[in-house]
Amino acid sequence: MKVYPAMSPDLDVITIGRASVDLYGQQIGSRLEDMASFSKAVGGCPANIAIGTARLGLKSGIITRVGNEHFGRFIREQMVREGVAIDGVRTDPDRFTALAILGVKNRDSFPLLFYRTDCADAALNEDDIDPAFIQRAKAIVVTGTHFARPEAAAAQRKAMKLIREAGGRIAFDVDYRPNLWGLAGIGDGEARYVRSKNVTAHLQDILPDCDLIVGTEEELHIAGGSEDTLEAIRNIRAVSDGTIVCKRGPMGCVVFDGVIPDSLEKGISGPGFPVEVYNTLGAGDAFMSGFLRGWLKDEALSECCRYANACGAFAVSRLLCSSEIPTWKELQYFLSHGSTSKVLRYDDALNHLHWVTTRREQAFPIMALACDHRLQLEDMALATGAPFSKISHFKILAIEAAARVAKGREGFGVFMDGRYGQDALFRAAEEGLWTARPVEKTGSRPLDFEGQGSLGTSLIEWPKDQVIKCLCFYHPDDSDDLKLRQERELRRVYEACRLQGRELLLEIIAGKHGELKVDTVSRALERLYDIGIQPDWWKLESQPSEAAWKNIGDVIEKRDPFCRGILLLGLDAPVADLEEAFRKTTATPWVKGFAIGRTIFGDPARAWLAGKLSDSEARDELVRRFEHFVVAWQSRGRPLPHQSAA
Repeated sequence: MKVYPAMSPDLDVITIGRASVDLYGQQIGSRLEDMASFSKAVGGCPANIAIGTARLGLKSGIITRVGNEHFGRFIREQMVREGVAIDGVRTDPDRFTALAILGVKNRDSFPLLFYRTDCADAALNEDDIDPAFIQRAKAIVVTGTHFARPEAAAAQRKAMKLIREAGGRIAFDVDYRPNLWGLAGIGDGEARYVRSKNVTAHLQDILPDCDLIVGTEEELHIAGGSEDTLEAIRNIRAVSDGTIVCKRGPMGCVVFDGVIPDSLEKGISGPGFPVEVYNTLGAGDAFMSGFLRGWLKDEALSECCRYANACGAFAVSRLLCSSEIPTWKELQYFLSHGSTSKVLRYDDALNHLHWVTTRREQAFPIMALACDHRLQLEDMALATGAPFSKISHFKILAIEAAARVAKGREGFGVFMDGRYGQDALFRAAEEGLWTARPVEKTGSRPLDFEGQGSLGTSLIEWPKDQVIKCLCFYHPDDSDDLKLRQERELRRVYEACRLQGRELLLEIIAGKHGELKVDTVSRALERLYDIGIQPDWWKLESQPSEAAWKNIGDVIEKRDPFCRGILLLGLDAPVADLEEAFRKTTATPWVKGFAIGRTIFGDPARAWLAGKLSDSEARDELVRRFEHFVVAWQSRGRPLPHQSAA
């Protein structure tokens, strides 16, 4: 293995070139002509590798261009969420962000359209290469596609010169897309190989400067100018001392770090991972991410191959590109434990680990004003003679009150429904409030859901940043028939949330239909974990003792240490009782906040519906009551001066 000079930059790698939005057809086995819906993700080889390496624990950055529009902002925001440095991302005021439209027709056909006519990333030029940014990296990744245009090629060559002067490394992903070199029609994005002496000449001029050269057999054919793989690799070695990696699909890969032997099988290799091939698009970017994880940490090439092959296996067994690349924890689990299925997307343990290590970061605690009540507010309206139509306006007042208390700070939220609170939900999004939205039919036991048709169809219309909240009146001593029926519905909502990438908050109320003992709720949680339900959040009622809270916390710690935590619910309890409940929650660190509703809004709602309070008076009262509980939570465990919110 080559020895590289010691460096002290703050980034491991910077990738250069394409950054697009991928729109993947969701109907598997269909022509693009017949696709009815699409999933959105960041795409483009360099963007995928930047995200992939960040997920695998490297510090990555990217140099590219995006449009000054919604998709460009999406790429920027997602890169930041993934931990990728975006100092090198330029917003192009005159061009749209590139798009790629993709589908899975069958196991061998993956139709692909590139929308790249005068797109932002294709306009990359030398001015976009900041020497100071390049010098922050140990290595850069250049890609073949961006050598197809003179200005973009000049940008990459400038970056190569700068990183070499700084003592860094150059990795080259051949990334051969014939139609992006003008060698195939605009509708032939699926084409992987077209012979071209011109492209070969371009690439062979780049190879001498590269420390790592990675490509499929077809990509090495174009780089080496021969359709005999071994001969192509020898041709590459004739002009480059770099490590050559040949990707061989289900056979894994083979690496050549010196003299090329007389057989591909005599190169360095790592174990392959037999999995179902679902979609090969993006597999090479996942592979490259895994290889770079080992290569940039100077691990053995066989270990680099192992990481790369495993990451590629994840990619081909899932639908999307960047969003499907595993995280380091997920990869380590897979390498240590394997999978229960060759269809990795059906492995519950891997899917859960992927979800919890890629979901958005969360500020704590969560202090929420719950106003998702429907029947209770209808009862108040009937009692005061107010029309139900007024309920919607009261919910907007609740959002305004929560926003006033939050003052733009993280960790403040609301629970809001869509039946009366759709406009309030719009306002919550504008105010940046953490939001949970109920899916259950109010008061149902056994559990049932609102809306018509399938649960998944209903949820697809809900914004992804809304946490799905499901209340179930569940007691571990319920009859077997009732428990099984409710558990079936809880599995439905859990699976729908996971399939659609939604956070689930599961609210369990046991005390309304049975005795609440020290182990009641902990036994309920144990049972739900046993049947494979691992919600992001729990929302639980006040417990009879600190010991009960400790039992609950112990269950979560043992069964899902990645759980977001518990929110304490209010159940219209008196203020003093809730303050005492706050104190008891200090028995476990798993209680991460509260969601209180009627204790805050009950009296103001009744008075407002009866015309005894104006909008501003009702809003002020909501603010005062909510602020009281915020202070009480922040001071829990310490004596508070007596202060009533009533």
